[in-house]
Parts: sequence; structure tokens; C-alpha cells
Amino acid sequence: MDEKINYLLRQGDNALILSQQLSQLCGKGPALEEDMALTNVALDLLGQTRMWYGYAAELEGLGRSEDDLAFMRDAPALRCCLLVEQPNGNYADTMMRQFYFDTWHYFLMKALTAASDPRVAEIAEKSIKEVTYHLRRSGDLIVRLGDGTADSHARTQAAADQLWMYTGEMFTYDAVDDAMVAQGIAPAAAPLRAAFLEHVAEIFAEATLTMPPAEAWMQRGGKQGIHSEHLGFILAEMQFLQRAYPGAQW
Repeated sequence: MDEKINYLLRQGDNALILSQQLSQLCGKGPALEEDMALTNVALDLLGQTRMWYGYAAELEGLGRSEDDLAFMRDAPALRCCLLVEQPNGNYADTMMRQFYFDTWHYFLMKALTAASDPRVAEIAEKSIKEVTYHLRRSGDLIVRLGDGTADSHARTQAAADQLWMYTGEMFTYDAVDDAMVAQGIAPAAAPLRAAFLEHVAEIFAEATLTMPPAEAWMQRGGKQGIHSEHLGFILAEMQFLQRAYPGAQW
């Protein structure tokens, strides 16, 4: 598969799976304001998914639509990072997953606004305002949860420790990422990771949380189509209608 198409699919897959995860919480938020915020973030990510998939399908030239890419690919064909497919868990788990993703996502989109490919830069430019809000919101909530009650602090620290192993994959580059860097599309891994670590450290200090070691062992494989068991359950629910009734429309 062409490296650029693969890269575009990775961005779309990340946004799609996290959007699906957040949409499952609609009506289950701890407060009405949070319920609405989670749903809005899910919708933002879904809109970004459509832009990435639309460009990927255009370059692919096989006549596949956004819906085909979302609903008719099996788990091994998806290229999302393992982080976004981790369970919602409790609210600290949900927000820590979101904060880790938002931090990486913000610095990536910021860099992609200067991509040599005008379409990639355009998508990033359209996404950056939403992603900026996502990061500000999730960071504020991590501070509130971490510096809250003893119970919320313990749950947030546990979530930080448990999910940390899934953050390294975002900065572990392969041939696809390297090709995008060489073409002036994607940013290099080192400065992206440095910005990520700096922001996480800043928020964790304010939240009275202990930051896991930067050089801890990390999980990987999602970007190459090797996923956790969780993705299968996500897709079973998300793709059921189109699989059972191909071409169904509202």
C-alpha cells in the first residue's frame, strides 16, 4: 500500500475508533455538561475521520467510500494505535486515555499544518481548533481528578500508570512514518515526543500525579494491524448494520 495512503488511514482510524469509544458514553456522563462534551468530542473526531478517509479513498482510486473504509474493513486492516482501543473503564480511565491522545494529537496536527501536501495541511488546519479545545479540556479534567479527593487521585494515578505503555507507539516510527518525514509531510518523532513529554509533565505536576518513566517499556503493533482483543468488540458493534445489510442507508 502506498505510504501516504497508509498514513492517512492511520489518522482516520485513530479518530474513528476513539470517536466510537466516546459515543458509547452518550447518556452516561457523570454530569450533563460532561455528557454533552464527550459527545461533541466524538463528533469532532468523526468529522476528522471523514476528511482523512475521503483523501485516502481519492488517492487509492479503487472506488471505495468513507463508509467502506469505516465499516467494511476487518481489524487487521485497521491501523489505529493501541491506545484508542483501550476500554472506557471508569471516568479516570476515559479521561487519561483522552489526555494522552489529545496531547499527541495536538502537537501532530500543529506540525501537519505545515505539511508539504496541501490537502494534509488543509485537514490539519481544519482540525487544529477542535484538537486545541480537546487538549485544554482533557488537561483541565486531569488536574481536577488528580488534585481532587483521595479516591479520584488514586484512580487517576492508576489510569496514568496503566495506559502509559500505550503512548510510546505514537512515536515509534516505521517505514510509513519515515517516508512521510522524508516527503516533508509528517514531523520527526523526536521533537514530537519531546513536546508530548513536556506537556504531560506540566499537567501531571499541577494534578499532583507521578509521571511514569519516559523510557518505560511500550506496547506496539496497532499501526501495523496487530491489535488487542478490544478492537474486535468495538468493530462488532460499530460495523454490524453495514455487515448485516450491505449498502443500507437511513
